[in-house]
Amino acid sequence: MEEGGMQSAKRLSGIVGIAVMALGAGLTRAATQSVFGVTPDGQVVKQYRLTNARGTEALVITLGATLRSLEVHDRNGKATDVVLGYDTLEEYLDGRGYLGATIGRYANRIASAEFAIDGNTYRLSANNGANSLHGGVKGFNQAVWVADGSVSSAADGVRLKYVSPDGEEGYPGRLTVWVTYTLTNANELKIQYRANSSATTVVNLTNHTYFNLGGAGDGEVLQERLMVAADAFTPVNGDLIPTGQIQPVADTDYDFRAPTELGPRLAAAGDPRVVAAHGFDFNMVLRGHSPHLHYAATLQDPKTGIELRLDTTEPGLQLFTPHFPQGAIRGKGGKVYAGSAAVCLEPQHFPDSPHNRQFPSTVLRRGEVFRSESVYHFRALPEVNHHNSP
Repeated sequence: MEEGGMQSAKRLSGIVGIAVMALGAGLTRAATQSVFGVTPDGQVVKQYRLTNARGTEALVITLGATLRSLEVHDRNGKATDVVLGYDTLEEYLDGRGYLGATIGRYANRIASAEFAIDGNTYRLSANNGANSLHGGVKGFNQAVWVADGSVSSAADGVRLKYVSPDGEEGYPGRLTVWVTYTLTNANELKIQYRANSSATTVVNLTNHTYFNLGGAGDGEVLQERLMVAADAFTPVNGDLIPTGQIQPVADTDYDFRAPTELGPRLAAAGDPRVVAAHGFDFNMVLRGHSPHLHYAATLQDPKTGIELRLDTTEPGLQLFTPHFPQGAIRGKGGKVYAGSAAVCLEPQHFPDSPHNRQFPSTVLRRGEVFRSESVYHFRALPEVNHHNSP
């Protein structure tokens, strides 16, 4: 594992997120709460409603510190929910797809469900064949978080806390994690993570929101245009475990350096893994990585005019375009999520970093603080007239 200078850089950039703006008693200016449901073991799951001066609204539930809904206005002023989700707690407890959830302790995959630090080997829960995916059998998406905070902010937000016991899913150390959702009047949804551990461990956090800027459940994302600030990606084997190489995106299916329509790229994909899955599931190596926010990606929908710009402190972006079998998932309002119904843009460290010293380190030592931030900025673009002038 990498140590020294790489460790200090990792501490500054390790949290995916939505910015830390702080909260009194866990809440900022005007977030309102309600009961979303009660788990079978009696834990109350709350829902927080965040709003801003532009009429944008976000719903966050404490199960999995999950972004359940995000309504922004399209070019015609129509409120449009742009993230996939469920109507009931029971559906979230089922855990299908990790829709909108906070992912941890380790987002993405760890090969063979084990890793070693300082000569000690730790065996994890294997829930993806022989590998561990998104924290194991019971990741952070299945935990009930609590509102926590002692600071105030002019923005609307909520800060949630979860304490992962030493040994949970095989990970060492008692890990305390805070996730802050903030909705600003600049139409930014900010997510910030902070964590510390009682013992040396590995940490990789992200948010697993499924975006459809045409409206959740209102068709596919094939017409949406994506640009990613990545000159390279990490190739994987048949189990989606990185080979350890870092390969240029030039002349591959993963070149999104210019705005690219998703549908034609998927249709023309030559990678058999993309063809078999009907979509992408790869880590993009972001350029300009630093402890500070840097540009990661832009997603645009031509129908609604809604644009999402993502900035992050993370070194990687997992590009995931799931393919839902017809009728397999019924989401909010009874809408069926079918085909290429969404795209996930997940800022994070690279998959399987504990086995690849050349990747940015995910080691968190006792006394260090893990921090990360991601900002999702929304705006509505005017309709473009593509016809020639007379």
